[in-house]
Amino acid sequence: AFDVDGATPARCCPASGTLYNTNTLEAFKTIDKKALLDKAASEIWSVIQSGAALEDSSILNKFILLTFAISSLQTAYDNLCASSGTTAVPHFLLKYTDESVEVAPLKDLNSFFPDLKKITVGVYDPCTLPQHPGWPLRNFLVLLAKKWGSQLDVLEVLCFRDRTLQGSRSIRHSIIFRVKLPDLTASAVCPKSVGWEKNAKGAMGPRSVNLSECMDPKRLAESSVDLNLKLMRWRLVCFLYVIFCEYIIQNAEGYNMSIPMPGHPVNFSELTMAQARQDVEQLEKLISEHDVVFLLMDTRESRWLPTVIAASQRKLIVNAALGFDTFVVMRHGLKKPKESQSEESSPMSHAFCSLSGASLFSNIPGHRLGCYFCNDVVAPGDSTRDRTLDQQCTVSRPGLAMIAGALAVELMVSVLQHLEGGYAVASSSDDRMNEPPTSLGLVPHQIRGFLSRFDNVLPASLAFDKCTACSPIVSDKFTCF
Repeated sequence: AFDVDGATPARCCPASGTLYNTNTLEAFKTIDKKALLDKAASEIWSVIQSGAALEDSSILNKFILLTFAISSLQTAYDNLCASSGTTAVPHFLLKYTDESVEVAPLKDLNSFFPDLKKITVGVYDPCTLPQHPGWPLRNFLVLLAKKWGSQLDVLEVLCFRDRTLQGSRSIRHSIIFRVKLPDLTASAVCPKSVGWEKNAKGAMGPRSVNLSECMDPKRLAESSVDLNLKLMRWRLVCFLYVIFCEYIIQNAEGYNMSIPMPGHPVNFSELTMAQARQDVEQLEKLISEHDVVFLLMDTRESRWLPTVIAASQRKLIVNAALGFDTFVVMRHGLKKPKESQSEESSPMSHAFCSLSGASLFSNIPGHRLGCYFCNDVVAPGDSTRDRTLDQQCTVSRPGLAMIAGALAVELMVSVLQHLEGGYAVASSSDDRMNEPPTSLGLVPHQIRGFLSRFDNVLPASLAFDKCTACSPIVSDKFTCF
């Protein structure tokens, strides 16, 4: 639209104009609209007088766009001054008989019509009214009256209308009529001009155009996700469970806090102790207010306290940890309420083995799944002490974090799609050929990836009844504390 030298598509008309965008609403309201219109009219009149319009009649079809954009509301007020609208060949000469039809450019009028007795001109007309021509004809008639008004009394005008309806091209709705021209050959004064478009109420005023649907990033993202979900549910995943809420326009808040960790003392002073208590309270509050907790920290010990808090509050945890070219993404076991646990009087291992088809490595129900610390040999401590810089932080291949993060989100979605949610039986690598438990596929306990050989495995492990993070005794002690 802003490329002056851009090519005009087939069967389309170039229409050049000027955009006046004011900086303030007051400037938009107080700008001299009559002066703008008169300036545009004088420019058209000058090309008519000079004869330049005969070479390129599209310059007769200028427009003015007066706007004020309210960026905060993504709304624009616009006034349209459409002096014309045009086509690739907007105006032409026409000569026809019962046997033939001839066309020629405007500049050949004297040679095309030597006697100037019967002249027919054509206009590419965008108007759809059955008995009225469109705006492009007005300036064209002024051009003819200025150049040949003294020689022409009446001329025939063909408003050529080229439409496509239901795949069929038709020009049957074109109209033809006669026009009596005034003599403007001796006039050097620009005629009075009109052209400001009325608003929706039919009064002279600005039109309001809401651009939020096509400019607001939030609206665009919401529309994109909504369309993607609808297309997924159309034929690919017909039974996908989706709540069509404002999932894009969710409130996101950031918090700057230090998570107390095993092996990292905080009892240096009353101030540090008070800060640690405040951070723990804030962390507990955040976990209690959310349904899923993602653990994406860099050290093992930093994951311990959030795991303890989430286990005591029975929140779903999705954990992601990185190596250099390996990663693990896992969901922690979701403990059942105490009322359900009290009904199971037998020990954990006995109760688990009594499940139909259960074993140590397959068909483990969600409330029996282990957490990140269940397989630890020693309790979590300071893993950064006496280590070099590359050992203190995770040095990994550039794409590993994105892969693990994406799998963590997809694992959460698969868990939520399962009828049992966090209590879903863990899928393993052996289940890849079986019928998936959800419309989105498997619901594994862990996804362990090896980027060096581009391979993933889906192991599952039992919860440890003496785990330092999720065992019942730790959860009970933390709750009492």
